[in-house]
Amino acid sequence: METATLDHRRSVLPRPHCVEEMESLPIPDELLPEIFLRLPSPADLARASAACVSFRRVAADRAFLRRYRKLHAPPLLGFLDSKVFHSAAPPHHSAPAASAAALAADFSFSFLRAPAFDWAVQDVCDGRVLLDRPSQRDIDEERRYEVVFPEMVVCDPLHRRYLLLPPIPDDLAASVEHPLWKKRHRYCETFLVPSEDEDDETSFNVIWMVQCATKVVALAFSSSTGQWRAVSSQSWSNLFAGLLSSTGHILFRCRQYAYGCFYWVTDCREYLLVLDTWRMEFSLAYPPTEARGDCNIDIGIVETGEGGLGMFLHARMSSDLTYYTLRQGIGGSSSKWHKEKTVSLGSKYMFIGSTGSYLVLHQGGSYALERGCLTLDVKMFQLERVCALKYFMSTALAYCNFPPSLLSTPRVSSGYCYFLCASGRANEAQEHICDLFARMF
Repeated sequence: METATLDHRRSVLPRPHCVEEMESLPIPDELLPEIFLRLPSPADLARASAACVSFRRVAADRAFLRRYRKLHAPPLLGFLDSKVFHSAAPPHHSAPAASAAALAADFSFSFLRAPAFDWAVQDVCDGRVLLDRPSQRDIDEERRYEVVFPEMVVCDPLHRRYLLLPPIPDDLAASVEHPLWKKRHRYCETFLVPSEDEDDETSFNVIWMVQCATKVVALAFSSSTGQWRAVSSQSWSNLFAGLLSSTGHILFRCRQYAYGCFYWVTDCREYLLVLDTWRMEFSLAYPPTEARGDCNIDIGIVETGEGGLGMFLHARMSSDLTYYTLRQGIGGSSSKWHKEKTVSLGSKYMFIGSTGSYLVLHQGGSYALERGCLTLDVKMFQLERVCALKYFMSTALAYCNFPPSLLSTPRVSSGYCYFLCASGRANEAQEHICDLFARMF
């Protein structure tokens, strides 16, 4: 009887493993991009893409990546100083991706045309690096810094590919008269133009610029056409009446970029030279009154959002940092700098430069653990340590993302390489790149 009762209980009591599990409803394909766009960081997107093939297919799609980049700024992976990559280190949120990039990329540029050691880094933009060197006929060490027309190359250190730019044509070079230079400091500049065309992420533009005795000249190279063209030439007399004298020259330095415009300042901060890359025209602007005429003031220009321009002023040997924004005057009058706030940083900080909405600072100190590179976010006004530095870094060439290969084809899934690196899977990224190259050639 007891046995029968026990059997009866077994038949009526639900068994735990017999509980029916509710099947999850499949996510419609058209909703996946909208869900992924709401992921807060590229690292989260990388983890989601690793879940399954369909997720990876959506996340690596170039159309989706263009939408994602519009909403989420690319991660700051570190800074390139000469041929040394200073990668973001813990606790910085980009440390895992930065570590993967350092392992996967070749920041010594050993893959460039020999002799590779002779190439000098000039700019970094959209994950690409611009380097130049004196042409072989101008290789004389004593006169190398007099070179006005260097040999130039744009490369992708992650994919180890490069494009050697053609020489500037003679007819364009003929427009350059009496270029200004000093020993060991060139006054021709070569730099990349940040991409504004989201639909053509594989193309890029390079600007070569020189300050001459009577004018400033700029030429542009487009990877789409493979040619150089004249874009702007403006006489100093038209731009800056009385600025140059017959006995000396005032030159512009410390190039910075914000919202389609490049900016340079004079030694005594009287003027800003502006190059509008949309119209390819030079113009004159003025810094805040407090900065003019003071050679000991550092200037940092930042993007404040919605096309707004911000500027930091920092007097050397001072602990104060003053922040300004450019505001439109009443009744449509010219814009004016408005002082927003002044904060105290301490005496250990020095300007390095700016990138996007960040001011880049060097923190000094008596101990090695104190010295490092920090960013100041203009939106939150918070300092964040990026990496340690053994020495002062004179320029802030920010390496911010993983670009498509310079000579990419539809078979090159640069997005997937990005996800592998962002999730710290550098070895897989390298294997994936090698596999892609094997199929391309």
